[in-house]
Amino acid sequence: MSSQPGSKKVFFHTFGCQMNEYDTGKMRARLRAEGYTDASSPDDADLILLNTCSIREKAVQKMDSALGEYRRAKRDGQKVIIGVAGCVAQQEGNALLKRYPDLDMVFGPDGVPHIGSLVRKASEGQRVLDTDFLDLETYPFVQEIDPTTHGVGAFVTIQKGCDNKCTFCIVPTTRGAEASRPSEQIIQEVRDLVATGVQEITLIGQNVNSYGLKNTGEITFAQLLYKVAEVPGVERIRYTTSHPRDMGPDVVQAYRDLPQLTSHLHLPVQSGSSRVLRRMKRFYTRERFLSLVDDLRSARDDLTLTTDIIVGFPGETDEDFEQTMTLLDEAGFVGSFSFKYSPRPGTPALRLKDHLDDKVSGARLTRYQTRQRELSLAWTRGHEGKVVDVLVEGPSRHDEGVVAGRTGTNLMVNFPGSLELVGQTVPVRVTRGFTHTARGERV
Repeated sequence: MSSQPGSKKVFFHTFGCQMNEYDTGKMRARLRAEGYTDASSPDDADLILLNTCSIREKAVQKMDSALGEYRRAKRDGQKVIIGVAGCVAQQEGNALLKRYPDLDMVFGPDGVPHIGSLVRKASEGQRVLDTDFLDLETYPFVQEIDPTTHGVGAFVTIQKGCDNKCTFCIVPTTRGAEASRPSEQIIQEVRDLVATGVQEITLIGQNVNSYGLKNTGEITFAQLLYKVAEVPGVERIRYTTSHPRDMGPDVVQAYRDLPQLTSHLHLPVQSGSSRVLRRMKRFYTRERFLSLVDDLRSARDDLTLTTDIIVGFPGETDEDFEQTMTLLDEAGFVGSFSFKYSPRPGTPALRLKDHLDDKVSGARLTRYQTRQRELSLAWTRGHEGKVVDVLVEGPSRHDEGVVAGRTGTNLMVNFPGSLELVGQTVPVRVTRGFTHTARGERV
């Protein structure tokens, strides 16, 4: 069923990281100017956009499955434009249009700023392909904020692309070279978001620590943190993703100076073995990483760390994996995004000869995740009986009459309360810790 005459509706299906969620919001903002509002379901849409992720093979498989469902509806008579955006679109390009004759649009992340003109072309019956990278010096970061923004927290992009060449990573291919967004634009977007009621800002980029370094006269990432903290109404600041190689003492100092900077940091290490890190081209050692962890915790003693781990990278030996297991305990990660190595097209790691047997990688991943769950549970249960400050974000996903929010250390706490508490920071006594969340009662 399509929308009523005179109105147009768009349905977004977003895969992957926070950058993709943010890009979807920017496309939504731009499409409002073209007369589009959100469809409640794909069945009610005139335009379906899949904003895709190609960081791992499983994400691409999920995209293929969803695309098959939407194309089937189109073949059954639904009048709808279907587009694939994001990293898979950038990676596959024209191959997607050849593979799926009923696909109307394919455009990469750099198509987001001119989404309106792309959709207009597709509406006129043209098949759209746009995978060109835009000029870095004049990159048109989208200023409009997502019209559906509401609630406590919001993302703000500070850069696009990545100049690192990690051998396992496809991001430089799909998102292009690094470009930093002008700090004046960033601060203005923060102000605009605060005006809507947002209190927690998460700065996002592929490598936030290198923000501004390529732009003569631009401030550094640490200086940007101080600028954001100066905006009235910003209660909490988070950021992701950090590259350990590029985190300097000025960012560490910010943890001493800025109470708005939360006591949680996602710091991807990828492996606990210096030998594997060298093959990954991460440009730091196990010892350097642990030294950075010590510096951060000396600046903020309640700092919690989460990380990314790749298990089964080509050539990873039993000894290498044991070093990853011991790093998990030494760094005291309270959570991990952990995966088996996933070969990605065009990445240097694909040329390595010593790829591991999938069963070996699977067994290692199971062991790692089992230990991580133990540490995560011990951390949440360590809060039992303690009173913590919770910034209430909204209703619990599962329980009526229960609200949920996070502490500055990123512990999600559910407790009985009304929606009038949303946006307030309230003291809560933790009564029970689970692996990823906790229950509590308001004090």
